[in-house]
Amino acid sequence: MGKSKAPAPAETVGVAQGAFNVVGGLWPLLHLRSFEWVFGPKTDVWLQMTTGGLLVSAGVAQLAAARSPQSASHARRIGLGTASTLLAIDLIYVPKGRIRPTYLLDAAMQTGWIAAWLRSAPGTKHGERQE
Repeated sequence: MGKSKAPAPAETVGVAQGAFNVVGGLWPLLHLRSFEWVFGPKTDVWLQMTTGGLLVSAGVAQLAAARSPQSASHARRIGLGTASTLLAIDLIYVPKGRIRPTYLLDAAMQTGWIAAWLRSAPGTKHGERQE
């Protein structure tokens, strides 16, 4: 009989999503042309820059919080809030035609982050066992 896979430690999910958010937030800040090539031109560049900066901030906060079991719950709240917000935007504005269908790739990623957080073992780090 196959063993059930143990949930990922909260630290692992926090570090992974934090890094994902930092990279995703930096992309339009550092190379808007390639970002717009994938996700479409932006009318309000300032809004894209603001969103990118906020994603970097959220990612850095997650990376810092994920490092200790006591703070992993903060990483979890940041992660679930960020993923839920981005998922909602993707699912509302792609069907309306306001953003490109490539944002559905982001929706899939955000759904994955939500699932990872819901399956993660809260307050655990690598090497710790939950009883």
